[in-house]
Amino acid sequence: MAERKGVEGLVAKNESAPYVEGRSRHWLKFKVHQEDEFLIIGYTAPAGSRTHFGALLLGAYESGRLYYVGKVGTGFSRESLGSLFRAFQPLVVDSAPVLNPPKERKVTWVAPRLIAQIAFEELTADHKLRQPVFLGLRDDKRPRDIVVPEAR
Repeated sequence: MAERKGVEGLVAKNESAPYVEGRSRHWLKFKVHQEDEFLIIGYTAPAGSRTHFGALLLGAYESGRLYYVGKVGTGFSRESLGSLFRAFQPLVVDSAPVLNPPKERKVTWVAPRLIAQIAFEELTADHKLRQPVFLGLRDDKRPRDIVVPEAR
């Protein structure tokens, strides 16, 4: 129902619980989660205890042109960080493959060949992902078929 109405989610309250200001275990929020595919166009340098890379930069085509749509830094295991990093090395390029590169420091750009399955809360009006989570790679689609999804 929430998805059909285009809202972020639903809030439920334990009817017998008294109202309390602030967070409470008696109020629950159920968010609508979306999933789609995006091209990996680069990665940021790791920080802290993270190894291999910090976040993936993502892109998608719109009207035949590749645009930056956001970055994802969660959803990785130690093993996936290593295997993704190794997969990126032959794809490294000198410049951003998108028309609107982000103002990020220490970015390594890669040719847009790998497709990531991403869960996210929302695609904003300016086509940026909110709260994305990496779910895995896809090998059943062509990079040219990855388009910016419609904002809901």
